[in-house]
Amino acid sequence: SEMCIRDRLVPQTEEEESEVIGEEPPRELLAFMVASEAYAFDLSNVREILRLKPITPVPRTSLSVLGVVTVRGQVTTVFDLRHVLRLEPEEATRHARILLIALGDEVVGVLVDRVLQVFRLESDEVELTSGPSGESSDHIIGIGRPRERTRGRDGSADFLVLIDPEALIRRFLA
Repeated sequence: SEMCIRDRLVPQTEEEESEVIGEEPPRELLAFMVASEAYAFDLSNVREILRLKPITPVPRTSLSVLGVVTVRGQVTTVFDLRHVLRLEPEEATRHARILLIALGDEVVGVLVDRVLQVFRLESDEVELTSGPSGESSDHIIGIGRPRERTRGRDGSADFLVLIDPEALIRRFLA
């Protein structure tokens, strides 16, 4: 019985270890570039990363909607992240990707300039926003400061702007 009790006290996995110590597990984030800024979505929201494919425009939709694509037989709306972030429009390059984001039962696409990498950030590397936020920033949930920096041909980013995709899509549809 002594062996059994000791085994229960020794954490078996990283998750169990963080529970024993009382720390939060690392936050996994998919980092990407839009214009010259680095942003990130929680990896749990990202269903898939697609190479840029032809987007069919849809008449009489919001300026934030680029159009639709078909992914394995499903029609998916693609949103223009540059528009909602109030950035200058720019022609997509060969590095552009469509991130498929799961929002409950619905999947939507978000066009980004370049996907960087997945980061695992510890709680001390993430500063969550607090207090009342303005309508222009309700989709920004914090700043990530990875100890390991994002490196790309466009330079390096010292921080990631963390975005809540659900709030962002609500803003797209507004």
